[in-house]
Amino acid sequence: QVQLVESGGGLVQAGGSLRLSCAASGLTFSNYAMGWFRQAPGKEREIVAAISSGSGGHIYYADSVKGRFTIGRDNAKNTVYLQMNSLKAEDTAVYYCAADFKPYWTGTGYSLGGYDYWGQGTQVTVSS
Repeated sequence: QVQLVESGGGLVQAGGSLRLSCAASGLTFSNYAMGWFRQAPGKEREIVAAISSGSGGHIYYADSVKGRFTIGRDNAKNTVYLQMNSLKAEDTAVYYCAADFKPYWTGTGYSLGGYDYWGQGTQVTVSS
């Protein structure tokens, strides 16, 4: 079955960096658009970044993380990454990766919703 396993979360001081990884199994990874979402306590889950299927040539970032976060994918390792720099207290949340089956596409090739599979999440806590 399909599994998405996040890792790399933890406690970091404001201004610091973390690199999240999401290892996928049970699917043909390159056929899936991938996304990172987060959910802070008392708030709705929100999209952070998304990357198109295939080579990942199309990328989306939420305004709140533009210039600080970088999403990338390594199809040979079935892994999607989220490099998070200049972290702020408001970045504190549980971070989830998600996969959306998208072997063919027009336009941007990434997905902002309607994902098929989700990981269990990894906690990121930024202390101020």
